[in-house]
Amino acid sequence: MTGETDDRRSTDHHGHDIIDPLSVGIVTVSSSRAGTADPDDPGGDTIQDCFEADGHEVRERLLVRDDYSAIRTAVRGLVARRDIDVVCTTGGTGVTVDDVSPEATASLFERELPGFGELFRSLSWDEVGTRAMASRATAGIAVDTPVFCLPGSRSACETACEELIVPESPHLAGLATRHRAETTDQTLAEYQDE
Repeated sequence: MTGETDDRRSTDHHGHDIIDPLSVGIVTVSSSRAGTADPDDPGGDTIQDCFEADGHEVRERLLVRDDYSAIRTAVRGLVARRDIDVVCTTGGTGVTVDDVSPEATASLFERELPGFGELFRSLSWDEVGTRAMASRATAGIAVDTPVFCLPGSRSACETACEELIVPESPHLAGLATRHRAETTDQTLAEYQDE
């Protein structure tokens, strides 16, 4: 798969911009896992499985500790890459003092996608009831890249990816980068009265 999106850019049956297949970056946030030589990563593995099952490619997986700067630096590095279309983080979205993934990722957002968190918590209600309110899952666009900030559990990642992220990401990535694909050069002279 090439890093350029031109050969992957098209429109869906509704005429909406899409990028398909996608190149994905995953950041797992876990201080306990970051300190081990060969950590298990159920959240990251689930995200990867969901994207790959739909024909997308995971380009990069990173593991960082529960630290604002480490999370922000990892996500910022991924969204700056032209060969990454979508970024997902997993872990650090709860209410403990070290759960700072939402703050670290949102600090990079140019535009928020509040509907993602709302829909995710609604879906989570069916699975975990009132505990869904403790999830601070969020999403937004950073450097023309959709970024999704997910809980660390396998089931939460599966719900978010299968129900929301994987189906909608090709469209979101297409819209977020549409301005890059436009090649017409318009000048002020075109709009001046003759």
